[in-house]
Amino acid sequence: MTLSIGQTAPAFELINANSTVGERTMNFEQSAGQKGTIIVFECNHCPYVIASIERMESMASWCNQVGIGFVGINSNDPVVYPNDSFEHMQKRALSMGYAYLHDETQEVAHAYGAKRTPEFFLFDANNRLVYQGRMDDAPRDPTKVTATELKDAAEAMLSGQTPAIEHTESIGCSVKWKA
Repeated sequence: MTLSIGQTAPAFELINANSTVGERTMNFEQSAGQKGTIIVFECNHCPYVIASIERMESMASWCNQVGIGFVGINSNDPVVYPNDSFEHMQKRALSMGYAYLHDETQEVAHAYGAKRTPEFFLFDANNRLVYQGRMDDAPRDPTKVTATELKDAAEAMLSGQTPAIEHTESIGCSVKWKA
């Protein structure tokens, strides 16, 4: 079951694959920004994630500028997809501008109700969910983007308004659950 709008972010403490951003292990509070937080469930192999990497980096940079924390979490089973192992996460993290956390037990994905990669959860400064879903309407082709729901929701939140759209269905690969 996914989180509902208004619910508080579930706590976590996970190992960080990105040695250049954040601590070796990070919790929600360390991931949070002063004005809010974006958690993205992602992975290394999904073609939707791969096609969105540049846009996610751009979003993470913008978030850093405006006081919103941004962190990626990989919950995929590396037995099913070896490219999603912690070692492969560390290799990918060399080019990432944000913390990339490993949810080895998949407990965090279950607590958030993550279903797809990439899937975004935007929390306000009080750690309450204000938006959940996709970043935009064309994760596989940035030239076809016509709607930017995540950024629109973040801008509304920063201006003290309720986002016009609070939920969208993520477009991407399913989380690869352990058997």
